[in-house]
Amino acid sequence: MNLSAIDLNLFLVLHAVLKSGSATGAAKELHVTQSAVSNALARLRDVLGDPLVVRSGRGLVPTPRCEALRPLLANAVGHLQAALDGSHDFDPATSTRAFTVAGADHHGLSDVPALVERVSRRMPGASLRVVSIDYLVERDGLASGEVDVALGPPEAAGPGCITEPLYSDDAVLLVRRDHPRIRGRTMTKAQYNTSKHIDLLLAQGRPGVGHHQHARLLKDHGLTREVGLAVPHFFAAAMAAARTDLVAGVPRRVARSFCEMLALRAVELPFAFPPMTTALMWHTRTDADLGARYFRSLVTEALRARKPLKG
Repeated sequence: MNLSAIDLNLFLVLHAVLKSGSATGAAKELHVTQSAVSNALARLRDVLGDPLVVRSGRGLVPTPRCEALRPLLANAVGHLQAALDGSHDFDPATSTRAFTVAGADHHGLSDVPALVERVSRRMPGASLRVVSIDYLVERDGLASGEVDVALGPPEAAGPGCITEPLYSDDAVLLVRRDHPRIRGRTMTKAQYNTSKHIDLLLAQGRPGVGHHQHARLLKDHGLTREVGLAVPHFFAAAMAAARTDLVAGVPRRVARSFCEMLALRAVELPFAFPPMTTALMWHTRTDADLGARYFRSLVTEALRARKPLKG
């Protein structure tokens, strides 16, 4: 296929449709009519010999061929945008740019406040948006450009992403203060095996990287975990643990905050839990962008300075 014979604007239209999930949203972003978007999609379908997107409910769902094109389009558009913006200086003091960070909800408790403080002080005209892991996965946020950075285990980074370690933390168990069976500072193996646990399914209701690591640890130590409740957020897990005999595992970094807010106390696991690394993740498409670089430096500075609370 001869690239010079194709109107490359058609790919920009498809990129906008994939970002917004609809022809209407793409038309608003591109400042054209909805019929113009539909006509462009029809022309690109003829060129590629694929439906590209099909209607599902009120939105448009990409075909497998189009899904494979999504990261390539996002990367190409990102590089073109960086080339256009690269000659301009970035001034943090006057920037009105909006930055988006994705992470689990416990980052909102342990990390976001320190980041907000730095952003408001260094970039007073900029704004910050925090989105969930679900949003990140559903929108392919880093590759599509809808998310600037993500926080999480480096193993979760997708294709084309760059990672930078930020900090390491281990885990503790949260139990209600008047738990009838667990009274010591460390849970015994027998207590662990006979307790009902709260499972955390942070991304689209499915087990993630942490589940596989945890499963290996339990097997190595001859432990089992009976799940009595599965939730998508750490806050929901803490609330449930405070009102029941269920046990919730959380990062030590946020355990004290939960204990201060709710009738909870932290107990140590009956085995040595290896430190878990939280990394900063971003896509190569924004690696050279001056504003994105500055924002990443603020994230790194803020989160590395925030030490986990012991005891």
